[in-house]
Amino acid sequence: MLRIACGVRRVCSVAHMSADWQESRVAAVRSLIRRAAPDVVEEAKWRKPSNPDGVPTFSLSGQICTVETYRDKIKLTFARGASLDDPDGLFNASIGAGTRRAIDLHEDDDLDEDAFIALVREAVDRNRG
Repeated sequence: MLRIACGVRRVCSVAHMSADWQESRVAAVRSLIRRAAPDVVEEAKWRKPSNPDGVPTFSLSGQICTVETYRDKIKLTFARGASLDDPDGLFNASIGAGTRRAIDLHEDDDLDEDAFIALVREAVDRNRG
């Protein structure tokens, strides 16, 4: 279990991580989201018996994305992803969904940090727009 120390402007989320690579990848994604949107709020939502810690959810003027861990991947789901430009082709999951889009990251996958930061910033702009 990974516990993230939190400041005043965000709520801690607790996520069960099944592998060390997932812990480090989730930490890196959190860092990128904070670089893109320094005032982002992180909280755990959708707690249930099968997932008592909930889903880490990032919001700023509306929901930006969630971060979920699965046995073989990390899924970054953008709530309004279908309305976002994705010139770098980061979205590789939930492509047919009406509103959301997702990025599935496996252990050896690379994530273009600059493109991801731009995508988060676009999501924030869309929320504010």
